[in-house]
Amino acid sequence: MKFKKLVSVGISEEIIDKKYWDMLSELAEERVLLPKDSDKIEEELANADGLLVWFNGADKDLIDKAPSLKYIGALATGVGKIDVAYATSKGIVVTNIPGYSTEAVSELVIAVLLENLRDLSRGKTKSKQARTPEFDFSGREIKGRDFGVIGLGRIGTRVAELAKAFGADVYYWSRSPKPDVSDKFKYEELDQMISHCDFLSINLALNHETEGILNAERIAAIKDGAVVINTAPLELIDLEALDERLSKGTITFIFDHTDPDDINDEWLERLRKHDNCITYPVLGYITDEAKTALQEIFVNNAKSFLSGSPTNTVK
Repeated sequence: MKFKKLVSVGISEEIIDKKYWDMLSELAEERVLLPKDSDKIEEELANADGLLVWFNGADKDLIDKAPSLKYIGALATGVGKIDVAYATSKGIVVTNIPGYSTEAVSELVIAVLLENLRDLSRGKTKSKQARTPEFDFSGREIKGRDFGVIGLGRIGTRVAELAKAFGADVYYWSRSPKPDVSDKFKYEELDQMISHCDFLSINLALNHETEGILNAERIAAIKDGAVVINTAPLELIDLEALDERLSKGTITFIFDHTDPDDINDEWLERLRKHDNCITYPVLGYITDEAKTALQEIFVNNAKSFLSGSPTNTVK
């Protein structure tokens, strides 16, 4: 069995290696690749039964443009920008890619934290310019500090394990306590945890329950001097309140969701103007290992759907 027409929207050709595009082509009688702002989307979706999307997602309006649609494959773990409930109500199978970047994102959280705590970027730059005395630097250690993890899914759990390995006292908040980790990490209500933790890692998926979860009251309650690392969607955060808190200089906020699908130019500039806001490209999932896993699962999800036994379905 093959797709009659498999349309990719918002996935540029260079994102996926040629051999995986070739595999997808073998699964369809016709395959079409479109940018997210193409004026041909409605025309091409009119008779499409398969849709592939990236972080741009698929809302009700896009889904309605494809009356024959049977399958939506997300090239991502998060599906907050896909109207899964509406797709499901129309009998459309939605799949995602869980777990492919767990190690990559978790290691990045620790890497950017260490870079900040030890002033590594400035040290590297100054050492290239001239002999630099070490007495011009200062730093903090992770060991013995309170480390809070917001969201104890795959990535959150791995972040917690790495923080624990560094000797931190690890706390977590999740929608419910997880008894199987009670001997390693301490569960606390979110409001309590953010008030005392020296470091916070935000690892929640975006959905209707988590959108805006770090509201103005919670952002104001974050401990002075805390370092907050966000490798999750920015829709989890009240950006107006974050901008106000950053202007006081009492916390450091680090994030990597800086592409146009995650934050517009106006907000990016507002946040970047603060010295205590550190930004990166979307590096969380960029490792050789994660990229291979991403592509393999993406193709296998489509294959499994066509075989009648879909995998990694989202409802």
